[in-house]
Amino acid sequence: MTQFGIDVTSDDIVETLDFFDTWEERYKYIIDLGKELPPMPEELKTEDRLVRGCQSQVWLSEAFCDGKLYFQADSDAFIVKGLLAVVLAAFNGKNSSEILSVDIAQYFQRLDLLQHLSSTRGNGLKAMVKRIQDIAASL
Repeated sequence: MTQFGIDVTSDDIVETLDFFDTWEERYKYIIDLGKELPPMPEELKTEDRLVRGCQSQVWLSEAFCDGKLYFQADSDAFIVKGLLAVVLAAFNGKNSSEILSVDIAQYFQRLDLLQHLSSTRGNGLKAMVKRIQDIAASL
């Protein structure tokens, strides 16, 4: 089972996306990343785990183990699941201070991602990041 942030890092994703020539190929890769997300148990898909601000339904659950945060995420949209994988690669398996020090804007810039998403998808992506940062800040 793939663990984003551990088995697949943000650097891995940047390197792979750089390999592709077109955004059509990049979108396919991002969708494929989403297919590798471990399935989220239905009992975790609760109202309090919904990420507000996303066009699609997005659930985010966290677990704190040995000083590090581990996230599970799911969505009802394939591209959004892929975007979740991209986000989890940046944050999963890190402690609170590491999560809060991630320069997510620079990561997205390296991916050349935000300018290729609709504004609603971009806002949803930012809402996912904010939720993770809020969780880290609360610890």
